[in-house]
Amino acid sequence: MGNSIGGGKKKTAKVMKIDGTTFRLKPPVQARDVLRDHPRHDLLDAEEVKRLSLRAQPLGPYQPLVPGKLYFLVELPRLPDRRAPRRAWSGALEHVTTARDRLESLKLTRRSASDLSLAAPSSEAASVEESADGGVRLRMRLPKAEVARLVQESKDAAEVAEKIVKLYVSKEGARPAPAKLKKEKRTRFLPMPEEIIA
Repeated sequence: MGNSIGGGKKKTAKVMKIDGTTFRLKPPVQARDVLRDHPRHDLLDAEEVKRLSLRAQPLGPYQPLVPGKLYFLVELPRLPDRRAPRRAWSGALEHVTTARDRLESLKLTRRSASDLSLAAPSSEAASVEESADGGVRLRMRLPKAEVARLVQESKDAAEVAEKIVKLYVSKEGARPAPAKLKKEKRTRFLPMPEEIIA
């Protein structure tokens, strides 16, 4: 019989710091057990770093460390938000290559500054007051320029009021309440010319 060296499975997980020092952990151990002693650090799988380089994602806190594997303990810069930055429309796109880019450019063309007004609660945009005599007073916020344009285009006050209500409903995305009474047909009498040309 000769000397035997046990070359079985490795029973510990190896964690290496940036300065090159290593320490071993016996299972069962999770990533949070290592991160508890090292705040503001992240644990990366060595094979992920080798394969993906900078794009390697840190291990989750409840992810177990596998015996025989190497892990890196690094301090990654903290970003305020991991979402992709919002792209703004800045004129014509010169070269759009993929379908995703075309779809995004289409969405950006349809976006306008008025989209920001939709985020505001509608309770601030309009308020309704009832008076003692049964009349209703409706206060709403609308752009001055559009209201002025409607006043100039309209013939009388009733038409102005109707157009303003339609403008408000279209801006708020609400539907007008269905009319309870049947709308009567309005008749107009046009002045007849004194001479009838036949």
